[in-house]
Order: sequence, then structure tokens, then C-alpha cells
Amino acid sequence: MTAPRAALLWDSPTTFVRFVEDCGVACQLVTPQLCAAPFFRGSFSVLVVPTGFANAAYSRTLIALRASRERLRRFLEQGGALLVFGAAIDRADAYDWLPFRLVYHHEHAPCRLDPVEPVLFDALFGDYDSDAIECDGWFEEHEGEVIATAKGRPVAVAKKVGDGLVVATTVHEYPSRGFFPFIGRESREAVF
Repeated sequence: MTAPRAALLWDSPTTFVRFVEDCGVACQLVTPQLCAAPFFRGSFSVLVVPTGFANAAYSRTLIALRASRERLRRFLEQGGALLVFGAAIDRADAYDWLPFRLVYHHEHAPCRLDPVEPVLFDALFGDYDSDAIECDGWFEEHEGEVIATAKGRPVAVAKKVGDGLVVATTVHEYPSRGFFPFIGRESREAVF
């Protein structure tokens, strides 16, 4: 089995790439221009979309995600995984590029996480004190399985798409260090 490879979809270099690599996973920065380019072909186990992707004050990633909608759907159907964080802006259409319905409400606050699906919960949040963690909102509507709630509202959900998996969270922290090796075992490297 080969080591998992990740892509971080963002506008410029960030310490998130280094964090992923420190977790034992090769990580490539994929800019919005590259993401939306029809000639780009990368092979990854997991794609990561950081917090703030839909807020034009932070990033131009949302435009590229919308342009890459079909490419992303094929990547997931082939067994790839997607980890996407909070949009960081109150936009009902922030996740309209996903192959299922997900509606986000933006509101940044500390919260207590309540696990619903323990395996994914531990993979995502096991390194943190779940009684005091930052969230930047919740999902008002979603399709899929709830992983965690805060004040009874979904803050992490998972949805199978073909052979792949989408994990969406509003927790405003990096995932736990064990998440990338875990998701690498659960996903297949696929062309994006």
C-alpha cells in the first residue's frame, strides 16, 4: 500500500500544508487557478478545503470549486476523500459545488462538541478538549451522517459519494493528527 497523498486547495502557501506533512502524508498546494484549469491532473487520496474558502476577503477558492464541480464528483466517485471546513461567511450557496445539499450558518464561538459517530469523531477531534473548541458555525441543512453536534446543531457531517467520502466540519481547528492516516486508509488515490 502506498502512503496517502493530499492536496490543499488554497490561494497561497500556508502552514496547513506543513501540518499535513507532519502527519506523515505528502501534501501539494493546489491554487484556485490550478484547480480550475482543465489540463490539471493530480492524483490524491484526500482533498482539503480550509476554513474561509467562500469568503472573498480570504480566498478565491469558491470560484474554482464551482468550476471544478464535475471533476470533484468524479474524484469522489473513484474513492477519493474530501475534508472541507467552514465557509467563514453567511452564504446559503457556499457549498453548492458539492454533489449533495449542505447549508451553513456562520457564527464564530467556543463550544462543547458532542460525539454522534465515535470513529470519525475521534479521528477528527481526538487531540482536542471537546468541552472547549472553536466553531465558526453549524449546518442548517445537510444530507449524510452527523459526526458531531454543538448545542444540538450539526457541526460535522459525513456523506458517501460513490466510493468516496466527504467530511464537512465547522470546527475552527486543524483536524487531529491521526485524521490523515485514518482517511488515507479509508480512501483510494484518485485523479482530480
